[in-house]
Amino acid sequence: MRTVIAGGHGQVGRRLARTLVERGDDVVAFVRSASQITDLTEIGAHVALVDLEEDDAVAVSFELEGADAVVFAAGAGPGSGAERKDTVDRAGAALLADAAERAGVERYVLVSSRGTEAARADERPDGVDDTFWAYLRAKAAAEDDLRARDGLRWTVVRPGRLTDEPGVGLVALAPVEDDGGRPRGKRRKAGGGREEVTRDDVALVIAEVLHEPRTAGLVIDLVGGDRPIEEALAGVLA
Repeated sequence: MRTVIAGGHGQVGRRLARTLVERGDDVVAFVRSASQITDLTEIGAHVALVDLEEDDAVAVSFELEGADAVVFAAGAGPGSGAERKDTVDRAGAALLADAAERAGVERYVLVSSRGTEAARADERPDGVDDTFWAYLRAKAAAEDDLRARDGLRWTVVRPGRLTDEPGVGLVALAPVEDDGGRPRGKRRKAGGGREEVTRDDVALVIAEVLHEPRTAGLVIDLVGGDRPIEEALAGVLA
């Protein structure tokens, strides 16, 4: 499989690139700066200089030629304000989808976040600051845009709070009802109250999702758990 990762130099993106390369896939990582290229080529990925805030869908679509799938793992990052949460986490995801449709790349995996249901319902939880609320609203809008596209075989993965602890390959996954009104499974959350998941394990889950076509059309809740990833994903598909 040839996969293009938007946000290829991000903390999840780099882990995903390494995971896919190790399983024998061809990987193209989108980066914004030439200084980031070596970090990706050293692990065996190809690199393209792409800025989803500055480039248009036509230009990006040329970089997607020959790809089997795209992953949106980009983000405005810590320290960014509400405006960039929108231009990267929402508009960047939509631009990548536009480019994928132009290039004929049907498979699209969106790395989203737990909490988007609250943002979609405009029910702001206690303790959520303005910047994180803007992030959740941007992710919810990106999900809505993606799910409205009939030409893409999309999957949304909603991880819990991300940590840098070493991955263990054990997770809890659960299908989440599509907020657009099309049931995709029982409405439940993964993990029995757990909130965290390692970035290593997020990358491993995304790699499995990419290689499992039956996950198309699913919204998947992800936290740390006690089931091996393949087994947990099989439970989602059962």
